[in-house]
Amino acid sequence: MGLLPAAFNPPTLAHLALARAAAGQHELDQVVLVLPANLPHKGFEDADFEERTAMLAGAVEDADGVTAAVCRGGLFHEVAAEFQALPGELEIALIAGRDAAERIVGWDYGDGPSIREQLAGFELLVAPRNGPYRAPEELAARVKGIELDPRWEAISSSAVRGAIAEGDPDWSKALPAGTVDVIRAAGLYGCTDADG
Repeated sequence: MGLLPAAFNPPTLAHLALARAAAGQHELDQVVLVLPANLPHKGFEDADFEERTAMLAGAVEDADGVTAAVCRGGLFHEVAAEFQALPGELEIALIAGRDAAERIVGWDYGDGPSIREQLAGFELLVAPRNGPYRAPEELAARVKGIELDPRWEAISSSAVRGAIAEGDPDWSKALPAGTVDVIRAAGLYGCTDADG
């Protein structure tokens, strides 16, 4: 099972493309977009947990092979542990872009397990984002790359929020239709084009 934890503020077509690329290239039976209830490096500005949950549900409405879930933990090893506690034996792969992978590997875990210890329990699948990711040598056996069409690198949640705030009429082109519906209905990010 592939898990793609993120803040999803909002979920974009690039998130879905990353999930599908990971599934296809690494023979994953299922990919789950995971919204942590406790974000370790961000807050819930712009859209709260319930609004993001609704946007995420909208994102996967028509996304074959990709589902969504929420979890309590925010750090990757906490997310993996919640899914590994499910019935049955799951082999877990965590999915990230280069920027998130750098944050995960460089994070100060304090008294918790080191990143090397964490990667004993799951693989890390990393897509390029503004450049390829090169794992430290001692982690390289547990970190694998994902090839992703470079056009997806230009799509980001922050760019979508900015486009909505600026009144760009094309903001919805970077999002799944179900997510667009939630944003319009709730007027998220200052959206005022309820009629599309």
